[in-house]
Amino acid sequence: MHEPYLSALEALADPDRAVQMRAYHKADRRYLGLTNPQINDLTKAWRAQTDADTRVLIAAGLWQTDIFEARLAAAKLLTQARIRPDDSAAWDLITSWTPDFDSWAIADHACIAGAKRLTADPGRLDTVATWVASDHMWTRRAALVSTLPWTRQNHPKPQELAARDRILGWAATLVHDHQWFIQKAIGWWLRDLSKHDAPRTLRFIDTHGAAMKPFAVKEALRHLDKSP
Repeated sequence: MHEPYLSALEALADPDRAVQMRAYHKADRRYLGLTNPQINDLTKAWRAQTDADTRVLIAAGLWQTDIFEARLAAAKLLTQARIRPDDSAAWDLITSWTPDFDSWAIADHACIAGAKRLTADPGRLDTVATWVASDHMWTRRAALVSTLPWTRQNHPKPQELAARDRILGWAATLVHDHQWFIQKAIGWWLRDLSKHDAPRTLRFIDTHGAAMKPFAVKEALRHLDKSP
């Protein structure tokens, strides 16, 4: 199912750029050397040409190749605000990828796809809640990166505020995890929140800032002009 789509990616390969990307990302996999705009153009066309079930099958096959650009394309193929029908197939596939996360670029693209499915059905936050206690650092990080939409409502409804506070509770659980990518994710979540809900951001830092790495606190407060 995925082979023609992989061939389309491979047709745009740039070996020199692939060498540079491998050195930059430092993950041991094949790189083709494509740019994000190239992958965006391909996946946009693929979405227009296929139905939801077919996109899930293509994405599953591309992900399994473990090629950098193929994994990005798999995530982008499922990055849609609306999927009709929005059954669990796309969400289940995206969540099945979390144990494979091993680099920020792939993880972030998959989390963007996951965020679309979460906002489409916030009940799926119950699944994300289990990630906070994962032994896999990238899965713990995904609990925050995939829930960034809850930082961005200017006029949140009560259920959105409840979700926001729930996710802040996950962040509070993770403040003692001093791995760089976890601390960065906490700072990122709070930084984005500060632009729409400064009081909650400040309250979190007042309560938990001492347990965070200084760079994460600085990131959280970047837009509030209160950095230490």
